[in-house]
Amino acid sequence: MSGRLQGKVAIVVGAGQFPGQSVGTGRATALRFMQEGATVLAVDRNLDSARETIQLAGDTAGSSEAFESNVTVSESLKAAAEFAVARWGRIDILFYNVGVSIAGGDRPIDEITDDVFDRITSINLRGAVMAAKYVVPIMRQQQSGVVINVASVSAIETTRPNITYRASKAGLIAFTQQLAIQHAEHGIRANAILPGVIDTPMSVDQRVKLLGGSREELVARRSREVPLRGQQGTGWDVANAAVFLASDEASFITGVSLPVDGGMLMRIGY
Repeated sequence: MSGRLQGKVAIVVGAGQFPGQSVGTGRATALRFMQEGATVLAVDRNLDSARETIQLAGDTAGSSEAFESNVTVSESLKAAAEFAVARWGRIDILFYNVGVSIAGGDRPIDEITDDVFDRITSINLRGAVMAAKYVVPIMRQQQSGVVINVASVSAIETTRPNITYRASKAGLIAFTQQLAIQHAEHGIRANAILPGVIDTPMSVDQRVKLLGGSREELVARRSREVPLRGQQGTGWDVANAAVFLASDEASFITGVSLPVDGGMLMRIGY
């Protein structure tokens, strides 16, 4: 713990998690940010889960706090940004980690409905846009800031039949690039992380609950997709990438889509 984010204020959207046996990427990132010295506003629609994240941080939490927000309600994202500025006077990092796929009812093209498409895109894409809307003006005033959006290798690879998750994550990459180029002159960096198959409660435990089967079978099937050691990544892998991108070590990196996928995208030459 080298204090790579010492003195920074970070908003982590999706800092709670679905119940399960592993750690989610949002919780892991919030914890790593605090371990590296950042003050974190842990934002989640489940306030108790966000509070649990702060509690898990122990002494590293400092003055970090939990905040309830629903990303489909833009005013609640505005309220989170306003709270952070009122409480700490600045916002240095925005980490957007909210996403939904099969739990939102995603389907192949011949089965998709308006309601499902709108719900998934409002969470995966519109929420990220609106979160940035309320944070970027603050960063412009500071002439510094970092936005990190969690997309997915699904935005690139084409093996899965459901369309809305992929489309929304591809849109998130495009939005991140636009954010990077349009605000570079103000010292704002924007990058995306593209996780592969990661052992998180949402990706594994929630799928088991929705689709049936055993956790062990699902983990084994997902692990076979990964070239590196033949095993899934963890929330900590994504969190450590986020720490790097948020830190001054990445001060000359913007507009990048960073795969954290154990080499999955190498199969298509990406």
